[in-house]
Amino acid sequence: QVELVASGGGSVKHGGSLRLSCQITGLTFDDYSVGWFRQAPGKEREGLFCSAWSGATAYYTKSVQGRFTVSRDNAKNTLYLQMMDLKPEDTAMYYCAAGGPRQAGACSNSGHALQYWGKGTLVTISS
Repeated sequence: QVELVASGGGSVKHGGSLRLSCQITGLTFDDYSVGWFRQAPGKEREGLFCSAWSGATAYYTKSVQGRFTVSRDNAKNTLYLQMMDLKPEDTAMYYCAAGGPRQAGACSNSGHALQYWGKGTLVTISS
């Protein structure tokens, strides 16, 4: 059974930092594309990053570039999202997702090709 557990969310002030983790079990992590998405209240889900199984990383949201960094540790089956200089508009539920195995085109802004999703971790930024 595939399971994605996101953690590390919380409440921080404007300018603060958080590191999200997504522990994935039940699949061969190296063979899967994995990504971070978020959904703010009243808004559609948006893609942040997708780390393809091939090694490439796709970036989708300009507003987080230079502040957020994605990384994956294949030995630990874990995807990370380091977030710095957080802003109130970063407030959202953050989700990780995985698609594969070895699926071409799995990464996209919408995440529609990623078949496994975690329940999310809430990030709240106060001004």
